[in-house]
Amino acid sequence: MEQLQGSVAGVVLAGGLSTRMGHDKAQLRVYGPDKPDLLARTHALLADLLPRCWVSCRADAPRSGYACLFDAKHGQGPAAGILAALREAKAQGFAAVLALSCDMPLMDTPTLRRLLEARAAAPAGTLATLYVEAASGRPEALAAVYETASLPLFEKWLESPGGRLNCIVPVQNQCRLPEGSNESRPFVNLNRPDDLKTVLDILGASL
Repeated sequence: MEQLQGSVAGVVLAGGLSTRMGHDKAQLRVYGPDKPDLLARTHALLADLLPRCWVSCRADAPRSGYACLFDAKHGQGPAAGILAALREAKAQGFAAVLALSCDMPLMDTPTLRRLLEARAAAPAGTLATLYVEAASGRPEALAAVYETASLPLFEKWLESPGGRLNCIVPVQNQCRLPEGSNESRPFVNLNRPDDLKTVLDILGASL
């Protein structure tokens, strides 16, 4: 695991506008008012596993207290943040980036460890390691490891952005982990107020 940790950096994706939620998702404290907000919790998850962790955000909304990377191009979604992280990772000698959206309040360390272990065992030519919902085939592209070797694909995407993040790396270059229905909890994300209510109900029943 030491070799794996030395080659992967982490980035928290926190550059969204939170338009559908109505207020900044990164500052939500779903575990209680005295607990860390979602940005701090997500950063801690990655920082505990990896030697370096950045926060991807907009230049007009830096995240105080964190090592920030600004989106490669404003208004282009999480792919722009991942591109900025890949550039920085390559410059600092890392081989890959574990990108994790800040709006997954139920994400946990075992899920991330399994992802890193799969990446370490992935075949040659793998450019992205990610979970895939077994029933629907939907990839979890916002909790995934991207190799710095995928940089040319992200750079090409930047020339004409607008495509989906999970289509930037071809399927044949992805290492996919099936995610069963009983393993979907860590990937619950917050987009709208109804999602927040769902998460609070889940936590209320389990804490």
